Amino acid sequence: MLTLPSFRLEAFFAQWEFAARHHLTASDGQTVTVGELLEIAGTDPAELLGLELGYVPTTGSDALREAVASTFAGTARAGRAAVAPDDVLAFAGAEEALLLALSELLSPGDHAVVTVPNYQAMESVPIATGAEVTGLPLWTGSGESLRWTLDVDRVRAALRPTTKVVAVNVPNNPTGFVPDHDSWLALAALCEERGIVLFSDEVYRGVEADPARTLPPAVEVCATGMTLDVTSKSLGLPGLRVGWLVSRDRALLGRIEARKHWTSICNAGPSELLATLAVRNAGALRARLRTVLDANAKTFDAFFADHAQWFDWQGPDGGCVAFPRYRGPDGVEEFCARLLHERGVLLLPASLYASDLATVPADRFRIGLGRRDPEPALAEVAAFLAGPA
Repeated sequence: MLTLPSFRLEAFFAQWEFAARHHLTASDGQTVTVGELLEIAGTDPAELLGLELGYVPTTGSDALREAVASTFAGTARAGRAAVAPDDVLAFAGAEEALLLALSELLSPGDHAVVTVPNYQAMESVPIATGAEVTGLPLWTGSGESLRWTLDVDRVRAALRPTTKVVAVNVPNNPTGFVPDHDSWLALAALCEERGIVLFSDEVYRGVEADPARTLPPAVEVCATGMTLDVTSKSLGLPGLRVGWLVSRDRALLGRIEARKHWTSICNAGPSELLATLAVRNAGALRARLRTVLDANAKTFDAFFADHAQWFDWQGPDGGCVAFPRYRGPDGVEEFCARLLHERGVLLLPASLYASDLATVPADRFRIGLGRRDPEPALAEVAAFLAGPA
């Protein structure tokens, strides 16, 4: 069994996510009710009410895996077969998939390259396997000159004969960064050439600010690619707790499935039924979320323009979160702590994204753009910055 450190972000959320008055750092999109999802899908509620509450297959129901596979079929690459249902393995959320996949892929003596900053599990799990892990900073410069970037030459320089995995998250959490197409395809080609698994967390794929920036899934552009996705983020349905891995290496998926026998065993039937409906109607759900994100982008742009003396702001290329810079003399940790305790506004300071692999810029904080009506929370931030009346 892996020995893992405290999950800083999740421990922080356990304390504050439901206690703060304003959750301004949410990573998910605006969600829907069960009734709204059934209406979007054109499904009679009787189908849900008539569901037997028995077990579902460990791999995921046929209907769910067929729905997921169908989202890839239209963009199969030349010379490569379309994704099939047997290339899909379902999980209880993305975290279970990430934990079990990276645990299977890495062992002591192996090497992995992991992008930084990241969702902590992306680096903590590889380290816990006993593998050697190298961090790949997703930025150049610092302070006002910092720019988010994916430098494939730095990846190439970091590779070793023992490298088994390159783990990435695109669009990135917490920065909202999306690499350009050429860099993404170059990374995929490099991993395929070296026989390295390109493990790609793509939970925000499909809600890019500019749809032209949407990258093809790793499993489509890399023979050794593995795509991770979930209902929580771009579909805005975190309460379903359904995620999946997609890989053409069915033997590998079989070994990961064997590990799942020791964790969730299988998903909840109602969640898989609703997840199937969501995946079948992913276009409508993502369009709905884009409407929220587009409206919020204007709101956040205006807020940060009005408070430019306090922040350096860059909206996300994709996804529901951004990682702006705080310029105040008190520092971002005190700013976030006081804002929470004095105004009830929850943000995630840079310390929650600290990495053992690279020094994450310490003047940043995560803010969420995926939920409706952020104005009351932003008004509290403005009042805090204005100081006592």
